[in-house]
Amino acid sequence: MASKVATASQSILDNVGGADNIASLTHCATRLRFQLVDQSKADQTALDDIPGVLGVVPQGSTGLQVVMGGDVANYYQELIKLPGVDKSGEEKKAASSGKKEYGGVRGRFGWVDYCFEFLSDTFRPILWALLGASLIITILVLCDTAGIQDFRAEVQPPTFQFMHAMWRSVFYFLPIMVGATAARKLGANEWVGAAIPAALLTPEFLAMKELPDTVVTQNSVGVDIYTVDVWGIPMVLNDYGGQVFPPMLAAIALYWLEKGLKRIIPAAVQMVFVPFICLLVLIPATAFLLGPFGIGVGNGISSALEAINNFSPFILAIVIPLLYPFLVPLGLHWPLNAIMIQNINTLGYDFIQGPMGAWNFACFGVVAGVLVISWREKNRQMRQVSFGSLMAGLLGGISEPSLYGVLLRFRKTYMRLLPGCFAGGVVMGLFSVKAYAFVFTSALTTVAMKPTFGYIIGITVAFVTSFLLVVFFDYRSADEKAEVLAQIAAEEGKEDSDDAAGDDAPAAAASAEVTAAAPVAAAATATATASATATAVAEAPAKTALEPGAVTELTAPLEGKALPLSEVPDPIFAGGRLGDGVAIEPSNNIVVAPADAKVLMVQKSGHAVALRLDSGVEVLIHVGLDTVQLGGEGFDVHVTRNQKVTAGEPLITFDPQVVKAAGYPLITPVVVSNTKKFEKVEGHPADQVTADSVIITTTAKSEKSD
Repeated sequence: MASKVATASQSILDNVGGADNIASLTHCATRLRFQLVDQSKADQTALDDIPGVLGVVPQGSTGLQVVMGGDVANYYQELIKLPGVDKSGEEKKAASSGKKEYGGVRGRFGWVDYCFEFLSDTFRPILWALLGASLIITILVLCDTAGIQDFRAEVQPPTFQFMHAMWRSVFYFLPIMVGATAARKLGANEWVGAAIPAALLTPEFLAMKELPDTVVTQNSVGVDIYTVDVWGIPMVLNDYGGQVFPPMLAAIALYWLEKGLKRIIPAAVQMVFVPFICLLVLIPATAFLLGPFGIGVGNGISSALEAINNFSPFILAIVIPLLYPFLVPLGLHWPLNAIMIQNINTLGYDFIQGPMGAWNFACFGVVAGVLVISWREKNRQMRQVSFGSLMAGLLGGISEPSLYGVLLRFRKTYMRLLPGCFAGGVVMGLFSVKAYAFVFTSALTTVAMKPTFGYIIGITVAFVTSFLLVVFFDYRSADEKAEVLAQIAAEEGKEDSDDAAGDDAPAAAASAEVTAAAPVAAAATATATASATATAVAEAPAKTALEPGAVTELTAPLEGKALPLSEVPDPIFAGGRLGDGVAIEPSNNIVVAPADAKVLMVQKSGHAVALRLDSGVEVLIHVGLDTVQLGGEGFDVHVTRNQKVTAGEPLITFDPQVVKAAGYPLITPVVVSNTKKFEKVEGHPADQVTADSVIITTTAKSEKSD
């Protein structure tokens, strides 16, 4: 008998239109990400009904995300085993829309979002290997701290030499893994993407340094430069172990070259000639141009830092931690290791490692804040990632898991990270902290920095600053947070403490993933749970609308024409996925409370508000469709979450002209979000409704449901 995962995976494949309809398939931490040849062939309702599916999110004209939660990798592995799925991405990509669609919550600067997404999705599949390797490093650093074996010794006993090989395997061959994941993210062949940097790590390539015709020179910091003539052209023989920027550049070049070749090479012979030409062109291009360029950029940064240190060590102590968050994602921090070692060998100390500790511990402070929030929200996936990253950081001094697992996934984290980097850098500069050994900047290697006390103060300031900023101001946008809370509510069956609304959570979670309105509905469910307190329960008004057989009338929250919900040009609202009700074409610009109520949720953007009426009816009012994209422009919010409001009290005012000018429909769904609590929820369309007009009638079940 097939497993539940296998059965669900087959159902997902059938309902996205089959393997022939899949242009590409990837996954992130919680979602299967499809690019479809024809999005209309996907049965989104059927997908949402599959056991294990938490929600369905259309993206643009070709994209479709199926939310699976923390087990997404298992479903992905089952899917790619199915006939036709594993090859569909390469063969049908050209048949899909020429414009690439990307998932996730998008701001106005989409290209910035995609840069972060590209970096994050490139490294996220490698995260587990990085975490494993970093913890092996932690063991070795602990042995060094305990005086068992010097971590930096060139000659190691066999046992420790083997353990060094265990972690070096990940970092040395990182270019191969990066080449594969970057190519896959872009839609190019991942194995060709891996083969390009692999060629520069082979014994044959490395052995060229020993050829009699190889010319050896030294750069400005005393590092040997090997140059050999290949085809009569000088080639610099760089050490590409641990480099990530060259393979990323190669993957980008591969994407464009593949795309061009597939346009001119007949489909029948593409399997042979496309990879052949790509390897033939891009391995030399990387060896001659792309690789040296990437490494050259890193070396240039190193020289600039040395110049800054010669001018003012205090300024450098601030610049270093502020630069590292941008150097590490590109792999440009690796060349700095050579500078650090050279400084220790020639000067007896290094001026980079100490300030670098401010960046590391600001990074770890962000992750510690994420851990606290994820623990509070019962977000198991982020709790696991943040805990592992924090331990790898504090004990091993490895920032990559924190960076790729947390920071690059959530753009707002940089606004929490950089103040910690700056504050810690100022302290490092005041104490003129220097490193007297080449170590990973962890909590276990503080004794390598002098003055040790000043260094400890610096990393503590950096850590605490970023930690507090995350704890108090979160690390996500409002929509990202709402989406996560909805998913948690669906996965764990979270209930509203007042209404035990566990049966509403899956619908809210599904809706959160499907439209821009979804995070709103989901947040209403999730925040209702978080806001309830013992006092609130004690003082809660009698929920008359939930009494057996009770009939309750709801008046209009804004003036206009009331339409059947089925006429809303959004399948989620029209299908009643968020609850039954009506839609209003507004004739005024103010949303008011239809009755005495408590505000469960109000978006900062002002486009939606969720209320729990004193009668027990929960209402979601969503002004316009996709208006979250306006980012609050044209909206003024007059209430806050958990605020008590009275009937007729203004909640939101909006500018209809701003909404219309942006091209978004103004039709405003008004739905009963806890519809499942009632026997019947009936909407009352009318040509004109005012604040006194009844637009919805609820009828309670004959037996009390709570």
